[in-house]
Amino acid sequence: MSLSRASVWRLLTGRLGWSLQRPERRAVERDESEIARWVTHEWPRIKKGR
Repeated sequence: MSLSRASVWRLLTGRLGWSLQRPERRAVERDESEIARWVTHEWPRIKKGR
């Protein structure tokens, strides 16, 4: 059995109810205060070590 991409898409979305899912651009667990601390304290130390 061989199906075209369009046929597979219709089967998945129409009959099975699947939808296109894309990941979020940012992590849900993102901690802005920790990122700011890292940029101000750790990054200069790492950059100086080069």
